[in-house]
Amino acid sequence: MKLKAIFLDFYGTLVHEDDDILPPIYEEIRQNSSFDCDAQEIGQYWWKSLSGLFSVSYGDAFKSQRELGIQSLTETIEHFQSGSSAKQLIGQQFEHWMRPELYEDTLSFLSTFSHLPIYILSNIDTTDIAAAAAFHGIEVTDVLTSEDVRAYKPRPELFLEAMRRCGIKPEEIVHIGDSYASDVVGANTLGINTIWLNRLYKRQPQGAKPDFICHDLKEAEQRMLQAME
Repeated sequence: MKLKAIFLDFYGTLVHEDDDILPPIYEEIRQNSSFDCDAQEIGQYWWKSLSGLFSVSYGDAFKSQRELGIQSLTETIEHFQSGSSAKQLIGQQFEHWMRPELYEDTLSFLSTFSHLPIYILSNIDTTDIAAAAAFHGIEVTDVLTSEDVRAYKPRPELFLEAMRRCGIKPEEIVHIGDSYASDVVGANTLGINTIWLNRLYKRQPQGAKPDFICHDLKEAEQRMLQAME
């Protein structure tokens, strides 16, 4: 692998996702619902609603992730006829985005490859990821978000803008991310090398094949160093 630049996802890759924040939100909606339902069903409905909004949010129709979060949660609350407040509940998630827990292998990985251009590519809003990076002292070459290109991964805009800024060919870049659909599929479509960071040992979906599957950044670091020899 002739590696000249690294692209990185952020949440789920360098810092923890909001997995611990969401179940209490589901439960509060359930408790305030006017009919019997379970928390898992609520979570699935919210994710389906949010995913649908992501797919049509680009260009002139683009909305920030905070806007889409409130819109999809409001729709979810209405569907389950709950008396909960979307803006009040989602505040917990917004707080997490600005102060997420750092994975213990993140800073070591960034240090190992500090001689290369490193770009963070995230679907989270610019102000949130800037706050999170500053909170943990994460410094990279550049940070690009969906707001910069008015589109979300796996659409190509974010990857294309990062390639434009670094001026490096896709075959000389590796993109590392935890989302199979957003990171692996999105980057593979453009000929970028990919590492699926499968921290949670999820089953690999059918479709695009990552160059490597790693379960933490330490393993990714070792694979990359071996491939560069």
